[in-house]
Amino acid sequence: MNGMDGIASPRRTKEIIQRHGFSFKKSLGQNFLIDQNILNNIVEAAGLDSSKGALEIGPGIGALTEKLAQQAATVTAVEIDQRLIPILQEVLEPYPHVRIHHGDVLKADLAALFEQDFASVSKVSVVANLPYYVTTPILMKLLEEKLPLENIVVMIQKEVAERMAASPGTKDYGSLSIAVQYYSIPELVCIVPKTVFIPQPNVESAVIRLTVREQPPVEVDDETFFFQVVHASFAQRRKTISNNLKSRFFPKDGREHVDALLQEAGIEPSRRGETLSLQEFATLSNVLLRAGIRD
Repeated sequence: MNGMDGIASPRRTKEIIQRHGFSFKKSLGQNFLIDQNILNNIVEAAGLDSSKGALEIGPGIGALTEKLAQQAATVTAVEIDQRLIPILQEVLEPYPHVRIHHGDVLKADLAALFEQDFASVSKVSVVANLPYYVTTPILMKLLEEKLPLENIVVMIQKEVAERMAASPGTKDYGSLSIAVQYYSIPELVCIVPKTVFIPQPNVESAVIRLTVREQPPVEVDDETFFFQVVHASFAQRRKTISNNLKSRFFPKDGREHVDALLQEAGIEPSRRGETLSLQEFATLSNVLLRAGIRD
C-alpha cells in the first residue's frame, strides 16, 4: 500500500467512517488525524525499527497504527470504543503483527500487557494521538508504573505540552513539569494546526517526545513525599514556598520551623515554588522528611 492510499488521507478517512456508519463521540475526545506528514513526524520521533515494539492508545480508525505497523516489529493498540474494533480489524488485516485490545488503558494491567505482547522485542515506545481530556492521567500512569519504555511520543494539547517541557521560573512551570521531568526528558517535536483533524478540535495541538529515564535525575528518600511537597509548593502560585508549606504541613503550630528547614535546604523562604529546580525540590523534600515532617 503506498503512502497516498494510507488511512490518514481525508478521502479514505471519510470513506471508512461512512461505510461503517461511524459517528464521533465528543465524550471520548475523538479527533482523527488526516495528515500523512504529521503522522510521519510522530513515528519518526519514536525511533522505531524492526527490533522494537509500539503501544498505541486510542488508535481511532488506525491511521497512526498503520504507520507504526510499517516500522515496528510488533504493535499493540488499546481502544476504549467498542464500535471501532471491527473497523480496526478490517483496515489492519494486512498487518498480522498488530494486536488490538478493547479496553480502558487507565484500568489496564500494563505490566502484564507488556509481558504478553512485547516479550520478543528489545525496546517499546508508546506512540499515540491521545484524547485531550485524559492526557495527564494516562501519561502519569505510564511513567509512574515504571514500564520498560524507551520513548513516549504523543499528540496532546499544545498548552499541556508546554507545561510538561517548561523550565523553572516560567509561567508554564508547575507540578506537572516536575513530575514529567522526574521520569523523562521532554522535548517538543512540532506544533500541529487544528485543520489536520476530523472533526477539528477547539485547541491547538503539539507532538511531544518524552525520553524515559532509566533513573530519576535526583535522589529522593521517599518519592511519594517528594511529590506531596511539590504539589503543596504550587497549591497557591502567588504564595511563597514558606506559606504554601505551612498551610499543608503545619496548619496550627510549628510554623517557624519551616523557614529554618528551608534555609537548611539552601532555599530562601520568600521564593515561590515556580522558581525551584527539580534538584532543589529533591533536597527540600529530603530535609523535611529527615526532620520528621509527614503529610
